[in-house]
Order: sequence, then C-alpha cells, then structure tokens
Amino acid sequence: MRREQYSGDMLNKIEHGTPTDKPGLLIVHGLYGSARNWGVIAKRLSDSRHVVAVDMRNHGTSPRFETQTYEDMAADLREVIESLDGPYDVLGHSMGGKAAMVLALTRPALVNRLIVADIAPVAYQHSQVQYVEAMRSVDLSRVERRSDAGEQLREMIDNPDLVPFFLQSLDVKEKRWLLNLDTLAREMPEILGFPDISGVYDGKVMFLSGAESDYVQPAHRDRIKALFPAAQFAKLPGTGHWLHAEKPRDFEAAVRTWLG
Repeated sequence: MRREQYSGDMLNKIEHGTPTDKPGLLIVHGLYGSARNWGVIAKRLSDSRHVVAVDMRNHGTSPRFETQTYEDMAADLREVIESLDGPYDVLGHSMGGKAAMVLALTRPALVNRLIVADIAPVAYQHSQVQYVEAMRSVDLSRVERRSDAGEQLREMIDNPDLVPFFLQSLDVKEKRWLLNLDTLAREMPEILGFPDISGVYDGKVMFLSGAESDYVQPAHRDRIKALFPAAQFAKLPGTGHWLHAEKPRDFEAAVRTWLG
C-alpha cells in the first residue's frame, strides 16, 4: 500500500505500509533524486514496518525555496518526523545522508537509528553543477517522450548510467524538470559542504558505503567518530556511490539486517 501526500510547505512524502511494533523508517534521497527513486526498496522494506520516502526541497513535488542548506533540509525532515509522531529510523544517501546527519546532531530525540549511505560529514571538492547544465541544455520543446530527452542527455553526461536516473525527474507532459535547477546550481557550495556543528549523536549509526566509491575515506573516520561515537562501518562489494541503484537487493538486505 502506497500513499502520496502533499500539503502546504511540508515535504511531499510517499508512505509505504502501515505502522507496526517496529520503528518506522524515513528515507531521504540524494541530490537530483526523489522519493520515487526509492520506491522498490521502500516497498520491500515496508513488509515489516512503516516506510516514508520524501522529496527534498527543490526536488520532485516538494516546495521550491531559495536555499538548500543542511540546516534548512534538517528542519524540513524534523517537521516530517514530528508529523509522523516520531522518532523514526532515518536512512539518507549522499546529500540526504548529510541532511540526516544534521538532523541527528541537532534533534537527536527524533532519530532512533541512522543509516548514512556513501557520504561523510565533510566538505567535498568535486562539483555536481555540470549535471545542472546538462539538464538545462535539453531542448524540451523537442521532447515528446522520455527517450527524446535521453538522447540529448547522453551527449552531455560522462556516465551513461546516470541518464535514466535524471530522466525520472522529467515531467514529459508538462515539458519541465521536477528540480529547481537554478537554486541547486546557486547553492552547490552549500550542498558540497557540511556545517560546523558541535553536537554529538550517541545513537546507533551505520555508514554503508560502496566498496568502489571514494566518498567515505579512512581519513574521514576521526571526524565521523567525533560526531557519531557509536558509528559502525560497512561496505557493499561491487558498488560505487549509487550503491542502492547498482545492487538494490544487496543494499536492501544490508539495511534490513542492520535494522533487525
């Protein structure tokens, strides 16, 4: 059972299953993603617990804002969990993982357990703005079906595996992207960074990384342990940064085992 809800300024959320005696799970997608990207994994995990996936601000059908700071994103998540009568377990990937970490550090009572997928609480140097430019460059007037946009994107994107992912955020009928590309481009320094936070989250945390990804490095462990003293680390073999998309069944099994 899936229910999609949108109201006012709160993030759009897609709910799977119903509350059980197990803690609910909130899933927070990464940059350029959406709640729908996580539909299969969310539905499968909802066999034993209530699972809620959200569209982050400036993504999907959630409200558009002028900022994309982690403090603001964490406040959005706080509002969602409070509306669900939390605390909830929280799973966040990439940008969503950073937002989930800030939520746990600033409002620890709302986070039962935390899973951080392939990201660390540090600033990164690589930019993702080239993908904004690629999406902006698509001539939407020539797009009658999703594959038309795909042909244009493949000429501009270095990793062909990302093209279907980006296309999930294209509203073909309305000929528009379900992403606030202007704000995301302008706020890229905020997205790549991480706020200077002095809090500590003592709850259980798993940093689940792609074995072939370089996003979570040994040099990051001291910083992680300072903020999350109970942090545990695991790697998913044969996966990179998009570990949940590359091996969804293995990712689901790892999450299910750890939550169990």
